[in-house]
Amino acid sequence: MRRDIMTRLEAWSHSARRKPLVLCGARQVGKTYALRELGKTAYDSCAYVNLMSETAKAVFAPGYDAHQVLENIGILTGVNIVPGRTLIVIDEIQEDPRALTLMKAFAEELPEQHVAAAGSYLGLAYHAGTSFPVGKVDMLDMYPLTFTEFLDACGLETLSGMVRALDFTRAAAFASQLERALRRYYYVGGMPEAVATFLEGNNDYRAARRVQQSLLSDYEYDFSKHASKASDLDSERVRLAFRSIPAHLGRENHKFIFGHIAPGARRAQYETAIQFIVDSGLAYRVYRVDKPQLPLRDYEDLSAFKLYMHDVGLLGAAMDVDARDVLMSNKAFEEYKGALTEQYVCQQLVAAGRTPYYWTSGKGSAEVDFITRRDGSPAPLEVKAEENVHAKSLRLLCAQTGLHGYRSSMRGFREQDWLTNVPLWAVGPYFSPDNDPANTIPDDDIAI
Repeated sequence: MRRDIMTRLEAWSHSARRKPLVLCGARQVGKTYALRELGKTAYDSCAYVNLMSETAKAVFAPGYDAHQVLENIGILTGVNIVPGRTLIVIDEIQEDPRALTLMKAFAEELPEQHVAAAGSYLGLAYHAGTSFPVGKVDMLDMYPLTFTEFLDACGLETLSGMVRALDFTRAAAFASQLERALRRYYYVGGMPEAVATFLEGNNDYRAARRVQQSLLSDYEYDFSKHASKASDLDSERVRLAFRSIPAHLGRENHKFIFGHIAPGARRAQYETAIQFIVDSGLAYRVYRVDKPQLPLRDYEDLSAFKLYMHDVGLLGAAMDVDARDVLMSNKAFEEYKGALTEQYVCQQLVAAGRTPYYWTSGKGSAEVDFITRRDGSPAPLEVKAEENVHAKSLRLLCAQTGLHGYRSSMRGFREQDWLTNVPLWAVGPYFSPDNDPANTIPDDDIAI
């Protein structure tokens, strides 16, 4: 699968200001694949080391000695390491704190050597006593496949190109095909193994669901493994909090309520568990803002938030959503209160580099699903699962603040005086900073 992050990885490999790279992300989002693919396509050779192996860990026994470790890696992998022409890939770097610390030594002692590491958020966040090489590494985040990447994986590169280019005129002719693909994505999601299994089985939805269920079980195992490293964490509370996310999103009000985790549950008992899940990259915390004004972070209400999972397919698996209800009817969207669609939009915004918030009126009588930014202003965004386009809360907020509103639905692209309708299949590229008019430099300013 060609992943969008390859463009950024290739730019890193050619950069004169390159530092050792740490590619972060939740488990199984494709970090290892991306780095090994970079080694194949951008270098003459690739020396791959996986720190899940005790033999590989022994490579780092010399401690803060980059030259000796480099020699050890060459012996272990059998690769003749040539600076600038060989990529060293250190996988599961969180498994050995010495390897993470050594990234600083690589930056200082061997700046000509290209080194990239893959690590899970969870492992990197919970290594007590480990010195992180601040300022000595380049950091990149990786997420599950976006919808456009899913289109590419399905062999629909032409459609993907239209969506990426925001060519709404041409794409309108293929609206039904895009909707079918989007419904598939809702079910299969963006976890690479689930997508690959689905495609290899000639659209095998059951096989994709088995992969998703296995991943959910693996995550709960990881909770027990890493929670034991933090004295203030209870792995059972982490498990209960994680399992409660689908139930929260299935309610009319998606706001996270601690009392819904378990009988008698309180914030003081579960806040650390929630943060642990967010740190792992397995959930996104979307805070409420008091005012839709920039910078949005200054107006976030830390006491009110929603939790979304990191992948729409995994949310569907956790909710036990039937494929027929997603692909052949609107039953899943009706029964789960639009949770799948909101999850999808949140996921695309995060992958595009946006931090989403949401807004409610003071009395809670009005709510807008997301507040992000576009064209230098706050961008209130209402999400509709189908073509139902009534958005009273959005209209109210825009009338009160003078902001331009956005709605994402199955309808085609349309601009009105106060509202722009963005098709769900284009929401990620449309709100990406790369396509934001505010980030466009006027021609007469380029020479300055």
